[in-house]
Amino acid sequence: MKQPLVLGYLIAGFLVGPHFSIFPTVVETENIKVWAEIGVIFLLFSLGLEFSFKKLLKVGTPASVTAVVEVVFMLMIGYVAGSLMGWSRMDSIFLGGVLSISSTTIIIRAFEELGVKGHKFASLVFGILIVEDLVAIVLLVLLSTLAVSAQFAGMDMLMSVAKLVFFLVLWFVSGIFFLPTFLRKTKKFMNDEMLLITSLSLCILMVWLATIVGFSPALGAFIMGSILAETVYAEKIEHLIKSVKDLFGAVFFISVGMLFDPQMLAKYAVPVVLITVVTIIGKALSTTAGALISGQPLKSSVQAGMSLSQIGEFSFIIATLGLTLKVTSDFLYPIAVAVSAITTFTTPYMIKMSERLYEWLQKKLPASWTTAIHRYSSRSQSISNSTEWQVYVRSGMVNTILVSVITTAIVMLSSHYLLPFTRTRLGDNTWTTVIGAICTLAFMAPFLWSLAIKQHRKDLVQKFVSQNKYRTGMLLLQLFRTAIAIFLIGFLLDRFFSPQVAFIVTIGMLSLLIVLSKRIQYLYSRIRERFLANYNEREEKKAKQDLLAPWDAHMAEFVLTADMPGVGKSLLELGWREKYGINVAIIERGNTIINTPKRSQLVFPGDVLFIIGTDDQIVQFRTDMESARLLIVEKKPVEVVLEHFTVTENSVFANKNIREGEIREKIHGIVVGIENEQGRVVNPDSSYVIRSGDTVWVVGDKLRLLSLQKSKQLV
Repeated sequence: MKQPLVLGYLIAGFLVGPHFSIFPTVVETENIKVWAEIGVIFLLFSLGLEFSFKKLLKVGTPASVTAVVEVVFMLMIGYVAGSLMGWSRMDSIFLGGVLSISSTTIIIRAFEELGVKGHKFASLVFGILIVEDLVAIVLLVLLSTLAVSAQFAGMDMLMSVAKLVFFLVLWFVSGIFFLPTFLRKTKKFMNDEMLLITSLSLCILMVWLATIVGFSPALGAFIMGSILAETVYAEKIEHLIKSVKDLFGAVFFISVGMLFDPQMLAKYAVPVVLITVVTIIGKALSTTAGALISGQPLKSSVQAGMSLSQIGEFSFIIATLGLTLKVTSDFLYPIAVAVSAITTFTTPYMIKMSERLYEWLQKKLPASWTTAIHRYSSRSQSISNSTEWQVYVRSGMVNTILVSVITTAIVMLSSHYLLPFTRTRLGDNTWTTVIGAICTLAFMAPFLWSLAIKQHRKDLVQKFVSQNKYRTGMLLLQLFRTAIAIFLIGFLLDRFFSPQVAFIVTIGMLSLLIVLSKRIQYLYSRIRERFLANYNEREEKKAKQDLLAPWDAHMAEFVLTADMPGVGKSLLELGWREKYGINVAIIERGNTIINTPKRSQLVFPGDVLFIIGTDDQIVQFRTDMESARLLIVEKKPVEVVLEHFTVTENSVFANKNIREGEIREKIHGIVVGIENEQGRVVNPDSSYVIRSGDTVWVVGDKLRLLSLQKSKQLV
C-alpha cells in the first residue's frame, strides 16, 4: 500500500493486543511495557549514532531557529488546545510536549520513497530534526521534573537543566577521552561480533548511569550513541546495530499498537480529529514561519513546514512517560497513537503538495511581500565572519565550562567515594582526610592550572597586545577563570576540612601551581592532545582519504558481495582502471587494511574497497556492478542431478580416458562412478579409460545432460 512501515507495526500490534480478540491475544501488558522500554533504549541508541554533536554544531542558525520556533509554538498551542477541551493542566502540558516533536523515522522513510532526499529543503529538514531530537531529550528531563514536583517551580526546573548540562558535558568529555583509545587498543580483538557486543554493553552501561543519577534510560542510550558517533567506528557500529535497532524498533512500535484502546478512541473521537488538525496546520505554519525568520527562501520554508507536520516515536515516549509517572489521564496515550497514525498516513501527501502550495502562494501573495521575503532571505544567508575577539571569548568560555565540569566531577567523586573508602581502610582521622585531599588535588592540578595560570589562546593575546586592543577584556576573562579555579579548590577542601583550613590550603595550592607550572603544563598538554586526537580522529581519517583523491575526484566506499562479477580475480584481470577510470586506493578485509594494493591483489566477498574517481566514474562503476549482480541473482538456478548412461562402441567417450573425453566440461559436473562386469569404481581418476559397455555415473547440470542425450553424445 506504499505506507510507512511504522503504520504497519502499529496495526500489527493492535491486532495481537488485549483490545482485539479475534486473533490470538497478548494480555500481559506489564511485559509489553518492559519490551517497549527496551525498544526505546535501542531506538534512541541508534538515533544517537546518527546524531553527533559535531553535526549539531554544523546545523547552523536556520535549522536551530526554525526548530526552536516550531517547538515553542506547538508547546503553547498544545497546552491551549488541552485547556479548551477541559483537560487537566498536566494533561495539557504533556499534550504540548507530544505535539512539539516530529518523527525522524517517518520523514526519512517518506523522503526515500518520494526520492527528495537530495533536494535543498531536505537538508534543512534534517537539521531541524537533529535540533528537535536534542530538545526532546531536554523535554523528557523537564517533564519528569515537573511531574515529580507537580508544580511550576522555577528553581527546580533551572536545577534540572543545570544538572542535565553538567552530566551531558561530563559524559561527552569522558567518553571522547576514553572510548576511542579503548577501541584503538582493542582493535585486534574487534571483529564484527565483538564490536556489536561491546557497543550494546556500552549502551546498557550508560543507561544504568543515567538511571542512577535520575535521568531516563532513553537519555543514557542517546548519549552513548552520540559519543560513539564521534569515533572512527561510527559507520561500522551503525551498520552492525541496524538489525538490533530494526528488531527492537519493531517491538516498540508494535507494543505501542498493543496498548491502543479503540473504545477510548471512540470515546475521544472529537479530540482526536481536533488535535490532528491542530498538529498538521500548527506544525506546517510554525515551521514555515520559523524557517522564514531564520532567513530561508519561501519555497524551502513551505516545503520544510509541510514535511514536518506529523508526530512519531518521541511523542510515544513522552506519552508513555506521563503514564509511567501516573500524572496523565489514560486517554492521552491512545489519542497520541491515533494522531500519529493519521499524520503518518498524510505525511507523503503533504510533501507532494508542498510545491503546489508554494506556487499558489507565489500567485496569491502581494508582490511587495514576496520581494521583501526574497530580500530578507538573501541578506540573512550572506556569510558573516566572527571577529577575532568573539573567537577568543567564545573559546575561552567553552574551555572554562569544560574544565569546570571535569574538576567538579573529580571533587564529587572524591567526596562520595574516595574519602569514605580511605576512612574505612585507614580509619577516621586527620591523616586520612589529608591523604584523600592530596590525591584529589593531584588529579585536579592540570585542570586548575589551565584555569588559573595558563594563558588562553596565546596567539590571539600576542596579536591583541601588539595592536594595543582588548587589554581590559582579556584581564577580566583571566580574572574570571582564576576565580573559578579558587572556588573549585575551596569547594573541594570545604568538604574535607574546616573553612579556615580550606582558605589557607587554597592559597598554598595556588602557589604550588605556580611553582610546578612547567611539570603540570606538560601533563595538561598530554591530556589535551589525547582528547583532541580522539575528538578529531574520525575527521582526520576522512581528510586523509580525501587527500588521496585529486581535483574533482573523491573517495567512496564500495562493499563487494559474493554475487558480484569479478570476485576472486586480481585487479589486473578486472581492469577497472582502464574501463571506468577509477583506482582502488585501500582494501579493508576484516581487521586487515591493504593500502595502495598491487595489481596482482585478489578481491574477495566482503572486501570494502575505497575507490577514487569522479562522481560520474563512481556512479557508472556502482551501476554496472549492481546491474551485473542483479542479472546473476535473477538467473534460473541450475538443477544438479545424479544421472547414468551406458557407453556404446560408437560413443564419443569410448576408449578414451575421462580427461580426454572432456566429460566435466560438457556436463558441467563430475564423474562419480564407473560400473562394469569387473565391479564398481567410485570417484575414478581422470586417467581412467572408459570402455564400451561401461555404465558411467555423473553429477551435473540436468539441462546439459538432457541436451547431450538428445544429441546422442552420451551414447
